[in-house]
Amino acid sequence: MCALAGGTLDSPQIKRVAFSPLPSTTLHISIREQNVLDPETFVNSVRSAHNLLLSSNSKVSVTLPDSVGRVMLIDLEGRFKSRSEALDLIRWKLKKSVPFDMADTHLDYQQLTVRENGDLALLVALVSRAVISQYEDLFTRAGLTPARIDFNSFNICRAFERRMSLTDDSILVSFYDAALVIMAFSAGVPEFIRVKDLSGTMAVDNRVFMEIKSSILIYRERFPDHISKAVFCVAPPDVAQNFQEMVAEATGLSPTLLEIKSAVTPGDEAPGNQESLFPYTAAIGSALRGL
Repeated sequence: MCALAGGTLDSPQIKRVAFSPLPSTTLHISIREQNVLDPETFVNSVRSAHNLLLSSNSKVSVTLPDSVGRVMLIDLEGRFKSRSEALDLIRWKLKKSVPFDMADTHLDYQQLTVRENGDLALLVALVSRAVISQYEDLFTRAGLTPARIDFNSFNICRAFERRMSLTDDSILVSFYDAALVIMAFSAGVPEFIRVKDLSGTMAVDNRVFMEIKSSILIYRERFPDHISKAVFCVAPPDVAQNFQEMVAEATGLSPTLLEIKSAVTPGDEAPGNQESLFPYTAAIGSALRGL
């Protein structure tokens, strides 16, 4: 899935979207091993989809399924003098809690806030170098420069950032590309994140409901003084209404359905309906990074 964005961050426009289908045997999503089983087919597909955008810019932002890595929130004691020192401290803190060798991990972080006790609250994303290096190499072979690589969950948030920023204390519940993502924000800052790969499960399955309900319970037990004022949800158009009702039952709040067709302005050569645009939601969020 590819998307070409234009306009400004305050008024983004999607000029074109494009895709080139991949055989099911091309990819195997894994957190430890290289994901692309048929590099030649993958490269040809990426090149074909990008060509359909009719863009002369070879610099691209890439969005990947959350299940290729890990996203987490951690507290770090004390301060650090440099970014490299921070990365070393994070690796040491997480070395026993991630399913791959921290020495062979690409890691990034963002400082969110300073706790009352002086600890630093950090948003951390990590992925195996074997995984990320293969994607970087294959995009390069396709004639593209992967300037930024991110996870779908972040790019979904980016796609709807303008709408969600109107409410400081909120919860996002998203079911996209077989991944359930639950994020809670306080004063606009993420304070709870849970990502669950539910491949083979329908968005309105009882398992999804139980995952949402248990996650909300855990969040509220952890932050009993934080009251969410709004719930937003993202789901495939064919089940969006039922998903919205399920989220309402799980959270006890009336959720607002976020639709990508309302978050951006489709150009003359891009589809304007939710059914056509929804599969490109993460790609659109990723494309907005270039504005």
